[in-house]
Formats: sequence, structure tokens, C-alpha cells
Amino acid sequence: MDLYLGIDFGTSGARGVVVDDQASIQAEVRYAFEDSLASVMPYSWEKALFALLEQISEELRREIRAIAINGTSSTVLLCDAAGKPVDAPLLYNDARGAVVLEYLVTVAPLNHTVLSATSSLAKLLWMSQQQSFTKAKYFLHQADWLAFLLHGDLGVSDYHNALKLGYDVEQLKYPEWLNTLQIPIQLPKVLPPGTRVAELRPEIAAKFGWRRDCLVCAGTTDSIAAFIASGAKLPGEAVTSLGSTLVLKLLSRTRIEDARFGIYSHRFGDLWLTGGASNTGGAILRQFFTDVELENLSREIDPSTASKLDYYPLLKAGDRFPINDPNLPPRLEPRPENPREFLHGLLESIARIEAQGYELLQQLGADKLSSVFTAGGGAANSTWTAIRQRYLKVPVLASVYTEAAYGTALLAMHVETRF
Repeated sequence: MDLYLGIDFGTSGARGVVVDDQASIQAEVRYAFEDSLASVMPYSWEKALFALLEQISEELRREIRAIAINGTSSTVLLCDAAGKPVDAPLLYNDARGAVVLEYLVTVAPLNHTVLSATSSLAKLLWMSQQQSFTKAKYFLHQADWLAFLLHGDLGVSDYHNALKLGYDVEQLKYPEWLNTLQIPIQLPKVLPPGTRVAELRPEIAAKFGWRRDCLVCAGTTDSIAAFIASGAKLPGEAVTSLGSTLVLKLLSRTRIEDARFGIYSHRFGDLWLTGGASNTGGAILRQFFTDVELENLSREIDPSTASKLDYYPLLKAGDRFPINDPNLPPRLEPRPENPREFLHGLLESIARIEAQGYELLQQLGADKLSSVFTAGGGAANSTWTAIRQRYLKVPVLASVYTEAAYGTALLAMHVETRF
């Protein structure tokens, strides 16, 4: 029996799912980061990766034919010629690239995806101005570097991760305008997600008891992995990932790109996954409530009644979509004394931002929204689901599988399939 492993790296930890060739789950493993600092430390990523491999039973390891990894979109790092990071990575929501946007606007096409303070290319240009850049040989995304630890080939990426670096996902090449930047560093070779890169390093296969011909595939981003896991397949179907952040993906026959609103489209077979990512989401809820409080207070909320509170819930200034403004201030006032009312206002406000996002996508030419699948931790909150359905005015469904790691395992299972 052939098995396939998908690994998902998020902000709070990593998860792995093993599936068989019928897409049935055979094992699930998890690794939690000890603190928030660990999410920006490559050695913590490496520790998590190999801890996940060790958690899988020896019996299953011997049957795993392919591995794929997803990481958070636009989480990037610089490495030397040996693959060792030369500085701390920049996470998906790091907006230090804002200082290079004025220059980037003169080079990139109008309203291009890279014209965002958090794009991979903006981060790379910011990094190029730092002293550590002189030690760097490769620019990699989180998923690229983690896969390198397994297969040993430096400088390989996929066109889902490389989109915000400026890679042309229609022509499948780096565009000429990108070459005019004359970036003195090796940009990754870009492959379709799910393409075989190389076999597992022999020393890793021997140490962990894996089959020697186990393949490591080109990966994807966390939100696309969640989309693959959801069961959504038709134009008009969408997936909202309610994790630490709010990520919207709408399957469309039309490609939508507009950096003014933080909107971009990923190639997905013959269709396009169009959408954006907001910095609002579950992280702001956990700032004020424990998981137990969220569960208990949510049960006390009447989802059919609208809250009068109008928030824009952010942990810090700046959002990417549907408002692309690195200086957008959080709005969390007035705060009622009753925690139930406060939570109601937060849930309603995030639902409102979600609805605004899908409405904007449709205004710009995407297919009409027909249903929304939900992934991430927020999918389990039935009160929030009812509130969101009131705003979205379409069926809001739980994803068939909510784990991005499951979608990544499907990517490994369909090795060579073009997503």
C-alpha cells in the first residue's frame, strides 16, 4: 500500500497527515511551538519537521511514497550556499517592505501583486539593504527551505509560493521587468506544485526507516492546501480559512489581480483561485479570550441578531485585504463590559470584512459566489458560521477536511498533477 504525507506549517506549530491511495487518513501528528518567538526561528521549524517525522509509526514510514510541505504565504528567508539561514525570516504579515514600495512602483506593472508591503518581492528588496545580505546565496520561502532539509536541493520553489515574488503564473517564467531589478541573489527555480523534486536524502531515509525511493515534491501555501482539502471544485465555490488570519479563496474562470486591494490569483489547473488575506481573524479573538471562553460565550450569542458594534479587529496597525493599507489602525472601541457582547461584536465585524472581501472579488469580475466552505479553527464555531451566513447570503459549509495538512497530502498523492 502506498501512503502519502502532507505537512502544514502555521504560526502556532506544524501538523502532518498521512493518507492512503484512496485519500483515507491513516495517521495525524502535531507539533506545537513553545512560544511565539519559535514561529520566526528556522531551527524551531527544523525541530518541528523532524519531530513530526519521528511521530509517524515505523510501519507507516516504510510505506510513504511521497511528501509535500506547505508554509505560510510570503514567509521568506535568506540562506547561504549550504542552505543555512543568514538572518531571521520575515513572516507573512511583516510589512517592512513598505519602505521599498515607492521604488517598486516604478518597475512592476500597475496594480501587480508584488506592490504590497508584505509581498515576497518587497521583503527581498528590504533584505537586500541589510548587512546580512552579503552572506546570502539563496532566497527561499518557508516551504522551500523545509523541503530542502528533506531532499537537499537548494533553490527550488513552486508557483503558488512564488506568485508574490513576481513569478508569471500564466507564462510560467520570471517576467522581464523583474530582471531589471538586477537582484544579486539566486531566485528559486519554480515548479508546478506537486512536481517531484528529488528523493528523500539517503541519510534521512536510513535514520527514520523510510523507503529509499520516497519522493519530496514541490509544495504550496497553507491557504491553497486548505482549499484542496475542502472539497470545493466548481467555479463560484470558495473557501474561507479562519485561522490566525482570515484568508479568502474563490474559484473563478477569470484571473483577478489588483494590488490596490491586496487581491491576487493563483493558477489552479484550468481555473484561478482568486482572493486575498486579511490580518484579522482568530489571533485577535485569542488576544481577549481563551478557547473555553470562546466556546461558552459563543453559545450565549443569538446569531440572528446583529451586533451594534462596528470594529476592525487587528492585533496591530495594517491590513492587506480587502483594505490594503499598512497603516490601517485597529478599531476595537467601544468595548462593552459584558464579554459576550464584545465577542459578538468581534465575530460580526470579522464576518463583515469577509463579506466585503467576496463582494469586492465579484465586482472585479470573479465568478458569482455560490457557497463557502470553511477551514481552520473557526470552522467549529456554529454561532460564527450562522453569523457569516447571514452576511454572505449563500450556504456556509464545513470543509470536507479542515486540515491544510490533508490538502498537502493530496498534493503529494497526485504527484505530477498540476494544481
